Amino acid sequence: MKLKKIGIIGCGAIGTQIAKYIQKHLKGRAKVIGVCDIDIKKAIELSKKIKPKPIITGIDNLIKKSDLIIEAASTEVSGEIAEKADFLKKDALIMSTGGLLKKQRFVEKINAGYSHIYIPSGAICGLDGLKSAMTGAVKSVTITTRKPLKGLAGSPYLKEKNIDIEKIDKETLLYSGTARDAIRYFPQNINVAVTLSICGLGAGRTNVKIFTSPEYTKNTHEIEVEGEFGRFWTKTENVPSEANPKTSKLAIFSAIAKLKEMLQLKN
Repeated sequence: MKLKKIGIIGCGAIGTQIAKYIQKHLKGRAKVIGVCDIDIKKAIELSKKIKPKPIITGIDNLIKKSDLIIEAASTEVSGEIAEKADFLKKDALIMSTGGLLKKQRFVEKINAGYSHIYIPSGAICGLDGLKSAMTGAVKSVTITTRKPLKGLAGSPYLKEKNIDIEKIDKETLLYSGTARDAIRYFPQNINVAVTLSICGLGAGRTNVKIFTSPEYTKNTHEIEVEGEFGRFWTKTENVPSEANPKTSKLAIFSAIAKLKEMLQLKN
């Protein structure tokens, strides 16, 4: 099998863990040939941890040099990355799925099975059931997310609504609305809702509720789907990443699992 050249865009908790996994477990199958981050210090730090040392370069050059691009940056650039990778017929694994909403044609291509763009399941379970349910009529899709206070700190929603998250002293419903609005208000927290919407009814018809509490210690996602098939409900209790409380460990694991699937590797 030809060695897969991988470029990683975004050198935070997710990008770093994926790079380390590739180096440790996928030798002979894949290697990280380049990294990119808006924070050059993060890119330098990650490049030092990988052998042979990957290049540090910009998005365009990294996409050209890679066979597969892994986006672990932000919703601000993920749509652009998907577009550039697809134009060059390069595979891309997109973590920040919220950015794909700006490129609706990619969502349509993903669902039609004709895209070079891949999305992992992230920090939720139940996407396989939703995809099956969509064969018939689906009435509603709702995701209820519960996150610790520090996992939501700095969200645009808090600033816009003038909410001091440190003053919250009990379980509080912060947000109730659509996935399309939720990703705008919580771009680092609710990509799972967009992923759910891509597999289901779309961002405008996927319902989102976000709770927080000083007592929460895990990132929890509950999904409820009703339709012609009946009803199913899933609950995922995630341990936050040590490196970034906004990221669940399962999200990182899902990216690795999707990467192995793309490389056609078995566990």
